[in-house]
Amino acid sequence: MSRNAESTAFRSALEVVRGVEPRVADAIAAELADQRESLKLIASENYASPATLLAMGNWFSDKYAEGTVGRRFYAGCQNVDTVEALAAEHARELFGASHAYVQPHSGIDANLVAFWAILADRVESPALRKAQARQVNDLTEADWFALRRELGNQRMLGMSLDAGGHLTHGFRPNISGKMFDQRSYGTDPATGLIDYDRVAEAAREFKPLILVAGYSAYPRKVNFRIMREIADSVGATFMVDMAHFAGLVAGKVFTGDFDPVLHAHIVTTTTHKSLRGPRGGMVLCGPELADQVDRGCPMVLGGPLPHVMAAKAVALAEARRPDFADYAQRIVDNAQALADGLLRRGATLVTGGTDNHLVLIDVSGYGLTGRQAEQALLDSGIVTNRNSVPQDPNGAWYTSGIRIGTPALTTRGLGAAEMDATAELIHTVLSQTTPGTGPDGAPSKAKYVLDPAVAESVGKQAADLLTPFPLYPAVDLG
Repeated sequence: MSRNAESTAFRSALEVVRGVEPRVADAIAAELADQRESLKLIASENYASPATLLAMGNWFSDKYAEGTVGRRFYAGCQNVDTVEALAAEHARELFGASHAYVQPHSGIDANLVAFWAILADRVESPALRKAQARQVNDLTEADWFALRRELGNQRMLGMSLDAGGHLTHGFRPNISGKMFDQRSYGTDPATGLIDYDRVAEAAREFKPLILVAGYSAYPRKVNFRIMREIADSVGATFMVDMAHFAGLVAGKVFTGDFDPVLHAHIVTTTTHKSLRGPRGGMVLCGPELADQVDRGCPMVLGGPLPHVMAAKAVALAEARRPDFADYAQRIVDNAQALADGLLRRGATLVTGGTDNHLVLIDVSGYGLTGRQAEQALLDSGIVTNRNSVPQDPNGAWYTSGIRIGTPALTTRGLGAAEMDATAELIHTVLSQTTPGTGPDGAPSKAKYVLDPAVAESVGKQAADLLTPFPLYPAVDLG
């Protein structure tokens, strides 16, 4: 697509929207301006290509398409079949998977599809077999009671939240925590690293139906070969949620023991984050779970979103290009450069560094909570998010950590020198911020004090750092 074509496409789209609700058009334009001007260091965010963005704004949004390719419950889905089949094909080829299900609307939807596919495959239940055979009307009240009891009483072992795990891996505030009897494995208190012997011990003791690996705030690789051996030793299904690092798998930065698709029974992911696609989810599996996974709609999902599946097909096609592997490697190189810059300036990092796309700063060394640090950095034009650290004394709301990631800035073209400059800006803000007090004069975990002149200076330096790396340079909204 030419630079002129991209500008024309987005200008025209906003003009049409403005004709109906100008405030929405203004908000869209303002969001682009905000993203262009701030250092985006949220590890779970990225910038999708113009082609991916444009693929979502079309007539596919008007279609219902329950079912799967060639087996729809609505007529007139031949074009939806085309884009869904293309997205699945690109996913299979990109990740080396035998089956890909691209309908999930989000990462949690992908996880729910995986959970229910595993339950349906593993739980021995006459009532479940009747339901799967579509003999639902034959189920008695006793059958339904038994089914609820059996499916809601299975065990899951996953990474603890404070060690870097994710809410959707069996924790109470999420539906997964209501579905499963869940237990967590943590990390070594001294190193912050996964202790595989302790995971194996927990698995032998707990005997889970599902062993889950994957993370949202663990800055190291995971050895999926060892995790599969642990799962096999207790007869568990091994599931990996690679939502955060799917781009590193796609770009062949994570290979061998560190490639989850080679070792897991089933893999889930989002399609944004490091994969740089539209917001959505996806499930990869072998043939033994494919039929159950394809029942995701209506088992868990509502109607698929054909316009988002079209965008997934575009993004996955982009990820199969040779330059994506270079991009994935630069994500890791930048994260390590950022970590090195922070360490040289005295910051404390969980695990002492990173092997992947993210860095976790323990801001208690600056005398701050994560919430104070997050807001002070935002005041200074640096967008991050607070995050728990292992054995966090401040809990999951205030936290003691800041999670930062490099996928988005790498997309813009920033490199090692800019990562070092970014580390300097982060350190300047955190070292110049002090805790505030509440109305009663007591110390506050939320309020903070930062000289506005410091915030203004850092914000200007951040903007200057970004100037040589324009975001969506071909898009001029006029």
